[in-house]
Amino acid sequence: MTLEYLSGFGNEFASEALPGALPVGQNSPQKAPYGLYTELFSGTAFTMARSEARRTWLYRIQPSANHPAFAKLERQLAGGPLGAVTPNRLRWNPLDMPSEPTDFIDGLVAMVANSASEKPSGISIHHYRANRSMERVFFNADGEWLIVPEHGRLRLVTELGVLEVEPLEIVVLPRGLKFRVELLDAQARGYIAENHGAPLRLPDLGPIGSNGLANPRDFLSPVAHYEDLRQPTTLVQKFLGELWACELDHSPLNVVAWHGNNVPYKYDLRRFNTIGTVSFDHPDPSIFTVLTSPTSVHGLANLDFVIFPPRWMVAENTFRPPWFHRNLMNEYMGLIQGAYDAKAEGFLPGGASLHSCMSAHGPDGETCTKAINVELAPHKIDNTMAFMFETSQVLRPTRFALDCPQLQPAYDACWASLPVTFNPNRR
Repeated sequence: MTLEYLSGFGNEFASEALPGALPVGQNSPQKAPYGLYTELFSGTAFTMARSEARRTWLYRIQPSANHPAFAKLERQLAGGPLGAVTPNRLRWNPLDMPSEPTDFIDGLVAMVANSASEKPSGISIHHYRANRSMERVFFNADGEWLIVPEHGRLRLVTELGVLEVEPLEIVVLPRGLKFRVELLDAQARGYIAENHGAPLRLPDLGPIGSNGLANPRDFLSPVAHYEDLRQPTTLVQKFLGELWACELDHSPLNVVAWHGNNVPYKYDLRRFNTIGTVSFDHPDPSIFTVLTSPTSVHGLANLDFVIFPPRWMVAENTFRPPWFHRNLMNEYMGLIQGAYDAKAEGFLPGGASLHSCMSAHGPDGETCTKAINVELAPHKIDNTMAFMFETSQVLRPTRFALDCPQLQPAYDACWASLPVTFNPNRR
């Protein structure tokens, strides 16, 4: 598999699978090379500022318009509608792997959301489980996808090329991009944040300076790869939360060349340049932001993707785990490997937790007691990778998430063991 460095999100990128397949000098010539059709793939409104615009020109064997009517599928996404409103802190064990043959689409489970699919902001969060490769092709009309594998490698065959991802890597797929997910291992499981708002991009660095966090040069995009297959292919789309399908007589993954900036890309979380403290206090989790989807309010994110990677804890006379806190933001956490440094037990790889707006949370009793009494010295947090989908709008669990056996009924108990150590006679 060949990849190209995605040196920045506002720049132009280009790739061709046949020499000379990209037209020179104009985007839509009267006769495109090799008898290809020209198609514009827009990810933003036409009149967006140049710095915000996302679009890619495609040169393909058959245009996307060549399809019959879509029909609603009998089998829809698992998860159901949103459940009852609850302010409570919630935590889930990992969802079980499927026992029946299940591809990536059938293995999707909606867990939480804060916006309907037709709204121009908000996010939805899904978990996926699969034990077989897709034989059909899929696209999501409702939003951009950020896929976070926890178990098993994936091969994503997209209109613009092929991306292989494994746990500790992520992949972002633009809204509307057609793709097929093939498994490189017997089973796969992970998380998906569906972004209905502004496309994800690198956060500004501010006082950090010109380097740090996720570096642009470490993001990879695919090179052009096409399928010239004249055989029946099922094309499935997710539209306003529902699955619809039609039958094609060819593969829609038939783009021979492309140029633009509305492209899929992957990133290795192990390349994240962690910023920490050497004086005191646990830094705000914002310094661990990999990607962000901004809102019209500066600094208030529609979606932040934040990681908690291996790192050195070096600080003076300070409580080092995340402090107890209440946030304006809403936090949906997952774990890719190892243990999370703020929880001694109960938070497992493949599991998740939800702490809503102004919901008090922090380290559990065992972690807190250990952190207060531990001998302070440089300490390496290793063999771990937790992450957080953080959003400014309240996330509501689905009925499935509230009723499933993986929901831990006694999550609140992890703070119940915190002792009262206050003594007014001893400073």
